[in-house]
Amino acid sequence: MIVEERTYRIKAGQLNAYLALYDSGPRALQEFFLGNLIGYFTTESGDLSNLVHLWGYADFTQRQERRDRLAAEPVWQQYLVQCTPLILKMENRFLTPLAFSPLR
Repeated sequence: MIVEERTYRIKAGQLNAYLALYDSGPRALQEFFLGNLIGYFTTESGDLSNLVHLWGYADFTQRQERRDRLAAEPVWQQYLVQCTPLILKMENRFLTPLAFSPLR
């Protein structure tokens, strides 16, 4: 298993607008295509206006196949046009659970 950690820094004052846009339909689409949403979080300390979401995949091949299918969806493409101006920075990391991790 791999866990993809995605962190988005949203423009100051735009976090609620971003979340409203995401929750209006794209969220369900993303969950359908990617599956295995581990968690979706906002930050309350440190760098503010951040969103962190974690997605689980069996391996990198499964991740790429699922993300490719999502990217091909016209509704998702339109969402990206709308949400991208609200994002200041995006970071992505891949995490591999250790043998003793509850997530394996």
